[in-house]
Amino acid sequence: MNGVTMNKRKSIWAIFAGFLTVVLLSTGTDFILEKTGIFTPPEQGFFTTWMLVLAFAYRSVYTIAGGYVTASLAPQNPMRHVVILGCIGTAAGIAGVFIGWNLSDHWYPIALAATGFLFTWVGGKIKTRNSQTT
Repeated sequence: MNGVTMNKRKSIWAIFAGFLTVVLLSTGTDFILEKTGIFTPPEQGFFTTWMLVLAFAYRSVYTIAGGYVTASLAPQNPMRHVVILGCIGTAAGIAGVFIGWNLSDHWYPIALAATGFLFTWVGGKIKTRNSQTT
């Protein structure tokens, strides 16, 4: 296997790993909060403001972590990989606005879609800035 093919695989893995980080941490935290009774079950809707604010906060942190993971695993040009992940996440967030329109207050899916790219970028910047100083 030549170096170009290997780098492409590493690039795809870096982006996928960042995406997986966000998805697994978010759904895992949701699951734990629902099972412990802190959050209501999904079939009851998600309209309590403090729950939405908490979910937005931890999803934001996890999105930053996803950008960091992608930048860490990228074989070269880490911010390019982070931008690709941010675009994928933004597209998923926009889809989530339409899919989840009646599942929660409207501000919540809009805020996730609007901030996803920024938080992914921040995670990548944290990693690349740390790499430059060490």
